[in-house]
Amino acid sequence: MKVIIGDDHWVVRQSLKQIMRRLEQELEIYEAESFGELMELLAEHPDTSLILLDLVMPGSEELGGLHALRAKYPNIPVVVVSVHEDVEHVIRSVEQGAIGYIPKSAAGPEIVRALERVLAGEVSFPRRIIERSSAPAERPKNATSEERDLSSLTSRERDVLVLLGSGSSVKNIAEELGLSSQTVRIHLGNAMKKLNLPDRTSAVHYAVTHFGSAASAANG
Repeated sequence: MKVIIGDDHWVVRQSLKQIMRRLEQELEIYEAESFGELMELLAEHPDTSLILLDLVMPGSEELGGLHALRAKYPNIPVVVVSVHEDVEHVIRSVEQGAIGYIPKSAAGPEIVRALERVLAGEVSFPRRIIERSSAPAERPKNATSEERDLSSLTSRERDVLVLLGSGSSVKNIAEELGLSSQTVRIHLGNAMKKLNLPDRTSAVHYAVTHFGSAASAANG
């Protein structure tokens, strides 16, 4: 499994690399300290399995780098690692297709849990950031998402999406609702069919942008 860590701070790269090595021994880890270097590495290693990306680094400003990266390599999962701790940056990263968002201020155990979930094929967004937002999350600007009929969801399917939108994993949702993980997956699968969401990542993106604020209110 190949992983590229793109960050202009050596300490951040080394910290992420050490955590990744502890979680998964058989990794080929490459480092880039600029966006240009990152793109060069991707050209050399198009079979890269995961990218950890700082939003702001030489050659990349805010979300421009993420947008360019997703446009050229849409099938390579990207986890954003950023100093920004506001829900706006989380939602915008989600809308660009990121499968995870890790604040640089996160404690070691929080970073470990996030990377564990990503390596296990799940997604990971910072629940504490999403929950502290008092304003409704900005909706994606595409008609398709707005046309989806939320009234077709059962109360349990909506519960699952609310918790998913607040950053919970399937395991955490199961514990919260007193269900098995398999039952949660069934509810999520049914919701995905009703909302015409093609995969788990799309479901998470939809849940974060549509139910993040609802989760905040529900969890007080």
